[in-house]
Amino acid sequence: MSLVTTHVLDAAAGRPAAGIPVRLEARGTVLARGLTDDDGRVRELGPERLDPGVYRLVFDTAAYLGPDGFFPEIIVSFRITDPEAHHHIPILLSPFAYSTYRGS
Repeated sequence: MSLVTTHVLDAAAGRPAAGIPVRLEARGTVLARGLTDDDGRVRELGPERLDPGVYRLVFDTAAYLGPDGFFPEIIVSFRITDPEAHHHIPILLSPFAYSTYRGS
């Protein structure tokens, strides 16, 4: 089972970023939608099995940063090679920067 999860931390405020809409997409098709909870997490996103391939997580950061946010949207493309693995994609967010990595 391919499990996709994410966690968004507001690095400037030093707290989780709650209320960010997140979409999981593949080949232009939306596979799942989620919303970061009070801990900044989407604990499960997507179907139970994701075949090997390229996927995207789209974070609607304008919903969190507001209309003047420099990054209204963050798109993270990633590749699944092992459909049995857990894929955790965290975001560290601030008003003028963000970073991501393969989490555990």
